[in-house]
Amino acid sequence: MSDSSQLRAIAQTFRLTGWISFWTQLVLGVISGAVLLFAVFSQRTGTNNNPGTGFGVILAVSGLIALAVSIYLAFRYTRIGRQLESSNPSNRPRKIETVQVVRLGLIVHLVGMLVTLLGAEAIVGTLLTKSLTVPQFGGGVLTQVDPSRIIQSLDIFVVQANTNTVFAHFAGLVASIWLLNRIKP
Repeated sequence: MSDSSQLRAIAQTFRLTGWISFWTQLVLGVISGAVLLFAVFSQRTGTNNNPGTGFGVILAVSGLIALAVSIYLAFRYTRIGRQLESSNPSNRPRKIETVQVVRLGLIVHLVGMLVTLLGAEAIVGTLLTKSLTVPQFGGGVLTQVDPSRIIQSLDIFVVQANTNTVFAHFAGLVASIWLLNRIKP
């Protein structure tokens, strides 16, 4: 395979992988962001003690911020692919610059996954505490329970938002590893 056809193949791989990564992360990130925003605003207007607030949501939002950076990097992959297709060699990025961008993507995804998983641990820990502190209803006896101690559907939405964010980081991580392997045979 000639250098020009190999370069063209790498450029097409960058563009296609970049767009797939971009749209996957964007869709999952928008859904996660909307759910987390809804959870935060619902907590402020309600009286329940939602695990989506506090330390867990701070970490979840931090994971979304890292996801925003990685979405930008996925878009940048598409631009690198376009630059690699340039007929003028001086317009093409150097291999070391391209590798650095992909490595930055790997680091952002790993940090984003770590922060989001820590947020998930905090949120799930709060949900576990709620489930363990609710008295069991047996024998048809109904007692009054503090509503803040009951797991609500909004609590599960927050867990789903975090799961979507982790999946978005995973998709970006796979794309970055794929591109790195295409650059460095």
